[in-house]
Amino acid sequence: MTTPPIRLSHARVLKIALPIVLANATVPILGAVDTGVVGQLGLATPIGAVGVGATVLASIYWIFGFLRMGTTGLVSQAQGARDAGEVSALLTRAVMIAALAGLVLIAFQGPIMAAAFALAPASEAVETLARDYIGVRVWSAPAAIAVYGLTGWLIALERTRAVLILQLVMNGVNILLDLWFVLGLGWGVSGVAGATVMSEVMGAALGLWLCRDAFARGAWRDWPRVFERARVIRMALVNTDILIRSLFLLAIMVSFTFFSSGFGDVPLAANQILMQFLSITAFALDGFAFAAEAIVGQALGARDRGTLRRGALLASFWGLIGALLLTLAFGLFGGRIIDLMTTAPQVREEARAFLPWMIATPLVGLASWMFDGIFIGATRSRDMRNMAALSAAIYFAAAYALMGVFGNHGLWMALLVSYVARAVTLAARYPALERAAV
Repeated sequence: MTTPPIRLSHARVLKIALPIVLANATVPILGAVDTGVVGQLGLATPIGAVGVGATVLASIYWIFGFLRMGTTGLVSQAQGARDAGEVSALLTRAVMIAALAGLVLIAFQGPIMAAAFALAPASEAVETLARDYIGVRVWSAPAAIAVYGLTGWLIALERTRAVLILQLVMNGVNILLDLWFVLGLGWGVSGVAGATVMSEVMGAALGLWLCRDAFARGAWRDWPRVFERARVIRMALVNTDILIRSLFLLAIMVSFTFFSSGFGDVPLAANQILMQFLSITAFALDGFAFAAEAIVGQALGARDRGTLRRGALLASFWGLIGALLLTLAFGLFGGRIIDLMTTAPQVREEARAFLPWMIATPLVGLASWMFDGIFIGATRSRDMRNMAALSAAIYFAAAYALMGVFGNHGLWMALLVSYVARAVTLAARYPALERAAV
């Protein structure tokens, strides 16, 4: 039996992408509020504790981003193949993985905190408050990780408005509870953590409600299907490959900070400010990569090679428009953005000297981000893993070669080389991806 053709248009791509762009825009706002409310306490220690605690948990949860990506790819393919039962069963598997992972984090919170503070030691006062923060927040780990799977499921079905609603509610509730718990009730750092716990639990509950049509079919609790060996192994392999790929990319970003510190305090501070430009770029272009994930996955599930190619091109076209706008914005307003982030004259001057690298980043990095979306939708996770490893090796080789000659400029050059390397190596594997859609 053949599946009906998938209709593609510019409007469809934008309908998927723009809500994700808006949803991502709420993330830095929440971080600013978390810092701002504890800043009203008039002490430096709570600010540092929230920063350290949030960074530790964010790094751990970031690793579980594989659940979002893997779920999107697998569900979009099942949707393209018109396998409604598997669409529902995949949601059950994702939620169960999240629950298990969250319980493991709760059980091993002690060793996790010990390892984190051994790697990144802080003052005794900051560490004590940071431990309190993590000790409260970790209890919502199953819900926080479940949101990754729920989000991936919704993206696969192109229900990104629901993702936007989910993010707005989660972050909105978090902000309101921040203000109440910290400024109203005086709960300090524990209040910030408690607000996040309640918002994440509410987010998971809302996510399940937004995915409620999956529970209208009995397949979500068809346990022989949910635990079918071949399907479980495939999901495990896809998620494991994406996890390893993410660790290679994390190694690049962490080493970038370590390398930066070797140039002195001013270049380190300037690089950290410029990394915010990189975060803005990634958040903005994610929407178009997510559109590629959903469309490519559905096309592959339907064995429709023509739609797969056109979907990849349409999503990349709008990604290019977004990258051009970002490059223009950074070129025109980059200096002003730097001035908003720091008042230190030396840091401002240093950051401006390296701003051209950030102006170039949206265009240079676009292909790597778009290929990531295309390969996630196609669940070509082995290729993603292998090309990330190769790109990381190229980055480290370039960094060591270029830093000795060009200093901090060489480090930025190496980072952009890693984006180009990932794009070129994935592009070399793209023909095989298309051949699978038959």
